[in-house]
Amino acid sequence: MALAALLFKLPGALDYQLQRDSDLTHFEYLVMAGLSESPGHSRRMSDLAGFANGSLSRLSHVVKRLEKRGFVVRRPSEEDGRITVATLTAAGYAQVVAAAPGHVATVREYVIDALTPEQLTQLKAIGAAIHQKLDPSAGPC
Repeated sequence: MALAALLFKLPGALDYQLQRDSDLTHFEYLVMAGLSESPGHSRRMSDLAGFANGSLSRLSHVVKRLEKRGFVVRRPSEEDGRITVATLTAAGYAQVVAAAPGHVATVREYVIDALTPEQLTQLKAIGAAIHQKLDPSAGPC
């Protein structure tokens, strides 16, 4: 029951803070953060969906909303025109950079500060083990 409560409550708390302070959903933030960490601030849509743990359909809808706000642009890949690439714009980068401190503070408040250093080490190991079980093709966390 503790795990179920965590899986339900923590995403809601993170989403609430991001929407309140930055007018972004948690999923939008993940998408933009994933792009901000990528070379050229660009990723294939399929890779971005995997990074953000969302379906390609959901990602497409979110990227469309982010495009309307001027945060992301989509274009065909230069190597293969069948592939769509999403790129974070300068405005999108500024938005995610501005949102990051509040998001980090919220994660710190609800997760980091709630645990001892030993528990944080255990959480990392537990999270990595579960992630590996869910996605054996993923590398180490």
